Amino acid sequence: MLERKNLGEPDEVRAFTNGRIEIVSLPGLMLGRAVLDPGWKWSTDVQPIAGTSSCEVTHAGYVVSGRMHVRMDDGSEIDLGPGDAHTVSAGHDAWVVGGDPLVVIDVIGAGEFAAAATAPARATA
Repeated sequence: MLERKNLGEPDEVRAFTNGRIEIVSLPGLMLGRAVLDPGWKWSTDVQPIAGTSSCEVTHAGYVVSGRMHVRMDDGSEIDLGPGDAHTVSAGHDAWVVGGDPLVVIDVIGAGEFAAAATAPARATA
């Protein structure tokens, strides 16, 4: 198998307050590029879409630019910045730190991120 897709021409775009995630679907993988503006916070901007008290999506990804702070439901916290590869388990809140947009590639979790809890319909570009 050999397949190529470009995140500049995503299969799907999910827009929400202060950001968006651009998704390409490949065999066995949904890869996403999240672009989150300064002021973005999961509990403010995505929680109303997800309908859960914290983000229940597990993420594995890579920060391209910008900074993000993550607080787990158990109280543990971490800052992520450019070049950081990371895993974040379900049960967290996160927000952009500073005045620059955050760009993160989501390798695990893109398919579920910012998906409505009750409706599968999503915005497309």
